[in-house]
Amino acid sequence: MDTVESRKCKECGDKLLGRADQKFCSDQCRNAYNNKQNSDANNLVRNINNSLRRNRRILDNLCIGEKTKVTKEKLIQKGFSFSYFTHLYETKNGSVYHFCYEMGYLILGDEELLIVRRESN
Repeated sequence: MDTVESRKCKECGDKLLGRADQKFCSDQCRNAYNNKQNSDANNLVRNINNSLRRNRRILDNLCIGEKTKVTKEKLIQKGFSFSYFTHLYETKNGSVYHFCYEMGYLILGDEELLIVRRESN
């Protein structure tokens, strides 16, 4: 059992007064402590979401109408990352489209891609 002297705020170390199960001296300390605990996971998710949004924006800017052919090099020059996509779609004939939200691409060959815009339902 904790003694009164050993009860200290997990964030700032100030002495705790009050409830026996208290861990923080204030809401600010509790929030600061929890933000530090979650920062690595939040940064990872934030970076992945930024990459997904960048990929979607690049595909959207390059796609004229419903379909457009482009080179892989053009996507790479604009900062596209082939590692990040939201989902795959396989057609009946076995073609696999990579999608970033409603914008997708099909690899046609070594250097060419078909960008497509998925119809909204």
